[in-house]
Amino acid sequence: MAERPEDLNLPNAIITCIIKEALPDGVNISKEARSAISRAASVFVLYATSCANNFAMKGKRKTLNAGDVLSAMEEMEFQRFVAPLKESLEAYRREQKGKKEASELKKKDKDKRSDSEEQDKSRDDENEDDDERMDEEEQNDEEEVDN
Repeated sequence: MAERPEDLNLPNAIITCIIKEALPDGVNISKEARSAISRAASVFVLYATSCANNFAMKGKRKTLNAGDVLSAMEEMEFQRFVAPLKESLEAYRREQKGKKEASELKKKDKDKRSDSEEQDKSRDDENEDDDERMDEEEQNDEEEVDN
């Protein structure tokens, strides 16, 4: 756990970005207001986490999952955010699935290239062996002709 309450605050740069996105252009916010929003956001995150943890504990789990967070949002009476959160979660899962599939394809392609390179190397080694044998045979033939 955090030793000081300030340790629980979200980074100011992130809070500033979120605030700027939410406000129309040309609207400024005081440092004091930014600090108050930062503290409120931290309290919200702690409360949401605590509620989600209660759902995980009811399920006899130690790991919070997305369902716990969605249930916590409903319990905290933030139902209007549940649908957008579900959409964001689905988009995230699709993105992760796409990344995983791309990574697997890349790995398979790399494995194929490795196999192909090994086959090429094996062929090159065989060709070198053949070349050496032919050189030896030519030397033997030359020696026989000289004799």
